[in-house]
Amino acid sequence: MTAPELAEIYRAYIACLNAQDWPRLGNFVHEHVVHNGRRFGLSGYRDMLVGNFADIPDLCFDIRLLLSDPPYVASRLEFDCRPRGTFLGLAINGRRVAFTENVFYEFRDGRIAEVWSVIDKAAIEAQL
Repeated sequence: MTAPELAEIYRAYIACLNAQDWPRLGNFVHEHVVHNGRRFGLSGYRDMLVGNFADIPDLCFDIRLLLSDPPYVASRLEFDCRPRGTFLGLAINGRRVAFTENVFYEFRDGRIAEVWSVIDKAAIEAQL
């Protein structure tokens, strides 16, 4: 797979997330996906994402930076949203916050097999 092809698959994955098209998630995520060292599996990963959208109804993944070096993708995602209640241990309670996430993906067989993610919690804390 070439770098442009992998980047296009990643963009389609982000579109799938933003559409909350959970039946298609398996087209992009490996059955045995690992997230930050935890073996989630596809169903656990889907549950995590469904929970994210339940906690943050206006959640939208906005790609700000995308680098592809097969089998890896690196992305900087930007968020501007209003999480309900507590988010990352912080009492947001519907206030608007903007933050970024730096995330790295390893693809196997054309699907995401491992994810390493860091959310800029300090940026959120500075807004509260």
